[in-house]
Amino acid sequence: MHVQEWLEHVPAVSIYALVALVIGLESLGIPLPGEIVLISAALLSSQHGDIDPVVLGACASAGAIIGDSIGYAIGRKGGRPLLAWLERKFPKHFSAANVASAERSFQKWGMWAVFFGRFVALLRIFAGPLAGVLRMPYWKFLIANVLGGIVWAGGTTAVIYYIGVVAEDWLKRFSYLGLAAAVLIGLASMLLVKRRAKKAAAEADRAGTAGTGTEAAAAERQPVPATD
Repeated sequence: MHVQEWLEHVPAVSIYALVALVIGLESLGIPLPGEIVLISAALLSSQHGDIDPVVLGACASAGAIIGDSIGYAIGRKGGRPLLAWLERKFPKHFSAANVASAERSFQKWGMWAVFFGRFVALLRIFAGPLAGVLRMPYWKFLIANVLGGIVWAGGTTAVIYYIGVVAEDWLKRFSYLGLAAAVLIGLASMLLVKRRAKKAAAEADRAGTAGTGTEAAAAERQPVPATD
């Protein structure tokens, strides 16, 4: 059975539960691809009528809000030792540099860091636990958490769903034209990137050569100390 056929037979409730679970765990502080799962599910809902995008968005929002709230409670109780433990378990995500960067964002923006952190992969993992560690007042955290969760999860679901519907309808009518256009755009992008990379490398070589020549000329102009 092909993947597409398998997806068609997956119960909608399983998709809702999976999205809510993954996003909730990510919001709690566990590095998981919540955004990728949400986008994939939203695209799937645009192609299969059994998956309701409104229910999907609501489940994603609920997972985000609940996960962040649990992360806040854990961070408030665990304090700084929790961040040290997370650094040992997930050194790539919870390194001292990443934690310091996120902490600066919280100290500068306060509850806005929780709201806009929803749209940034790294801050999405940090938001709940770090807000708890920094003792942000819970009412401020809750407002930013609820608004951020709804706007991010609901908005992402709606945008991706409608893009999927439009793209599917367009490709049905212009399938071969769309395929040809995609191939041409891909080739053009690849050639452009290669050309710019070669140009940048050439400029870097010229700059290095010029710098070496300048240093040599400066060395030649240095006065030679007189000897007795």
